[in-house]
Amino acid sequence: MRNKLLFALAILGLLAGLVGAYLSGIQKKPQPPVFTPASNPYGQGIYADGIIESDQLNGENINIYPEVAGNITQILVSEGEQIRRGTPLLKLDDTVQRATTEQQKAQTETALAQIAQAAANLKNVQDQLDKQNRSYQLDPRSVSKDVLDDAKNAVLIAQTNLNVARKQYIAAIKAYQAANELLSKFTLKSPQDGVVLAIKAAVGSYVSTQGTYGTYTEGFNPVLVMGSTQSTLEVRCYIDEILIQRLPVLSKIRAKMFIRGTNINVPLEFVRVQPYVSPKIELSDQRTERVDVRVLPVIFKFKNPKNSSLYPGQLVDIYVGE
Repeated sequence: MRNKLLFALAILGLLAGLVGAYLSGIQKKPQPPVFTPASNPYGQGIYADGIIESDQLNGENINIYPEVAGNITQILVSEGEQIRRGTPLLKLDDTVQRATTEQQKAQTETALAQIAQAAANLKNVQDQLDKQNRSYQLDPRSVSKDVLDDAKNAVLIAQTNLNVARKQYIAAIKAYQAANELLSKFTLKSPQDGVVLAIKAAVGSYVSTQGTYGTYTEGFNPVLVMGSTQSTLEVRCYIDEILIQRLPVLSKIRAKMFIRGTNINVPLEFVRVQPYVSPKIELSDQRTERVDVRVLPVIFKFKNPKNSSLYPGQLVDIYVGE
């Protein structure tokens, strides 16, 4: 009986091994890719990484920094909002500067009152001198020479005091205008028509002329980033320095942009080459990154396709050909 049980167990183990070998040998059909990888549409196309930007005549996006330092007390716009030139963007704490401006205004009013007082004093001593002169002309013995000279000197002194008061008033006006101009800088305004792409600070945050400290980048960022309101966007692609010699003639250059994670490709229109080869640190946004690769920026523009949403700062794949 014991031998029969051992044979049965051996047979079951053999069958289990065969079944396991069969199941493990079955090849599963691979799942189709979620999207088709970008393929070179040109015979001798050059691949490059690219980053989408707002359409600008020069530079990249519009980075806004304050001209004075302070805590943010109010943010007047929201991300994605289209604004006009001169629109207030945010306000900084201007308590101290406002008090200084009010003080300068009071000094201006005081200087104006001093002008009126000096003018009245000049008129008084001038009237006295006129009376002395008429009396002297009628009877020279009625007014002594010393009294007449004192009256003339009083007029000169009064005229000098009036001139000094006027100069003090002009200085006070200039000081008030400078203080008022500085006060206006505590409200950041839009330098041109555009759309708010990013607000990098919150109410209560301290900002300086270097911007605001980034929690994640651990560096200073612009307080606010704006883009243009044009219907077109730009893409800045970076050509590896060893591939620069393979770039087509600029008049014949063509390019296509492939959106990562999709099957969408967009034809590009050549705009310009930025003729300065620089280290490739733009795409990683790491200021301290040490790289050996240098790249040549080439700028194209395109219309945002209807079947997708593209935003400045998005990374894309680009093929450049002829």
